[in-house]
Amino acid sequence: MNELLRLENIKKTYPSPDGGTLEILSSVSFSLYEGESVAIVGRSGSGKSTLLSVAALLSTPDSGSIYYAGEDALRLSEKEKAALRAEKMGFVFQSSLLLSDFSALENTAMPLMINGMKRKEAFERASVLLDSVGLSGRKDHRPSSLSGGERQRTAIARALVSEPLVVFADEPTGSLDEKSAAEAEDILLEALRKSGRGMVLVTHNPDFASRCDRVLTLSGGVLYE
Repeated sequence: MNELLRLENIKKTYPSPDGGTLEILSSVSFSLYEGESVAIVGRSGSGKSTLLSVAALLSTPDSGSIYYAGEDALRLSEKEKAALRAEKMGFVFQSSLLLSDFSALENTAMPLMINGMKRKEAFERASVLLDSVGLSGRKDHRPSSLSGGERQRTAIARALVSEPLVVFADEPTGSLDEKSAAEAEDILLEALRKSGRGMVLVTHNPDFASRCDRVLTLSGGVLYE
C-alpha cells in the first residue's frame, strides 16, 4: 500500500499559566496508508484535536516531520501549505459548517470552484457525490431545511469532492442521534473504501472507532497502538 501521510517524532507545547510550557504531544509518530482508516481516541483534553490540527498543517509543531506522499510538508511556505490542504485534504467536523445561503449542491461544489473549476463541471461532480450519500432529492435545499443527518452527509460529500488523499474527521457524528450517526458512519467509511482515500478520525465513540482499520490511543502526549 502507498503511504499517504507520515508523522515523525512530533512535539507540540503551549505556554502554561505559570509561565512554563505544557507538553501536549511528545514524540508522536504514525503513518496512514492508501485506503486505510485510523481512529485516534483518548480522554477529553488529551490532545486529539491538536494532533489532528498539526497533521493537517493548521498548526506548526515545535519539532518533528510531516510527509504527504513523501513530500516534506513542513518545508512548505504557508501559501503552499494552504494549496496542499485545498488539493489533498478533506475535512469533516462535528458541526457541518455549511454556508447557510447556499444549497447542498452549491456547498458541495464550493471547494472545486474556489480551486478554479468551472461551475458546470463542479456541479456535475458534486451532484454525483450527493447521489452517492443519499441526497439526490435534496440537492437544491439550503442547510436550514435539511435534517442534522442530511447536513452531515452534505459535509461528507464536500470533504470528498476534491478527491483528497486524506480526510480528517473530528467527531463527525458527535452531534447526531444514534440512527443518523450510524448512517453517516456507513456513508463515510464506504465512500473511503471505494475511493482508496485515507482517513484520520478523532472520536469519543468506541463503536465508530472499532470500525476503523486501526485504533490509536493518545495518552500523556504519547500515541499507543
